[in-house]
Amino acid sequence: MIEIVEIGKDRKRYLGLLLMADEQESMIDRYIARGDMFAAVADGQVCGVCVVTDEDCGTAEIKNLAVEPVWRGRGVGRMMVDFVRRRCRGRFSRLTVGTGDSPSTVPFYERCGFRRSHTVKDFFVDNYDHPIVEAGVVLRDMVYFSMDV
Repeated sequence: MIEIVEIGKDRKRYLGLLLMADEQESMIDRYIARGDMFAAVADGQVCGVCVVTDEDCGTAEIKNLAVEPVWRGRGVGRMMVDFVRRRCRGRFSRLTVGTGDSPSTVPFYERCGFRRSHTVKDFFVDNYDHPIVEAGVVLRDMVYFSMDV
């Protein structure tokens, strides 16, 4: 059974997992302390993490969602999105997530119920000190998705 728990202190101990979803530590440092952080735990082992921030105007944003490779494809990511969506109800009206236009992430968020919202041109080029490559695609723009909560 998988349980989702809130992480309060010592969040950097999950840096290795966080870097799977956002591979530059300085970018993670921008949101890790100001967001709520959750971990999916199975048999005492962390199998996924998620950081969600309050972006004002009734919007929460998933800034980082990472699942250990051996747990991918087993519903952990979807479980975390569903958990965050439920947790946002009554406090936010919308949940967003920004990601690269990659064949490995876009379909996942669409299956979770997110719909394409807008694009931030050259986000990865302007904010990262090295090229970000995902599923063989060099990422340039940040694609945002949103859903009502």
